[in-house]
Amino acid sequence: MTITATDERLRPVEILLVEDSPTDALLTREALSSAKMFNRLHHVTDGVAALEFLRKETNFANAATPDLILLDLNLPKKHGREVLREIKADDALKSIPVVVLTTSQHEADVLGAYDCHANCYVVKPVDFLKFVDIINSIESFWFAVATLPSDCRHPPQSRPSVG
Repeated sequence: MTITATDERLRPVEILLVEDSPTDALLTREALSSAKMFNRLHHVTDGVAALEFLRKETNFANAATPDLILLDLNLPKKHGREVLREIKADDALKSIPVVVLTTSQHEADVLGAYDCHANCYVVKPVDFLKFVDIINSIESFWFAVATLPSDCRHPPQSRPSVG
């Protein structure tokens, strides 16, 4: 069998990180750089930019459709729960797994995220090595264990926006 550059196995896993903390974004980037899976991390710092990225609006017209979204809750411009609610209400986006990755351990935040159809809720550890383990576990689970709908790996060329 001949493997071409368009072979699915050679395509990087596209990950969108929605995180306003530069430190947490750097930790996530470092953790993913040590991952076994070929990935490409895209980073936005607020909820409005996250939705523009996902809907390929404004400066994100050529953005990759993510295979996984890592979403912080406490974001400027639009709270993470609002972003999650809009993603899961959009037929073109709702099948993309969303992992809430946040510092909040409050039960109300956990319940609120799952009420908005988060696929997973993970509390960020303070320790870097534990953080790396968690990021690697998230990536491993979603791309080596879980079976995702094919439209997550083969997205349509254009996605309509929800107004």
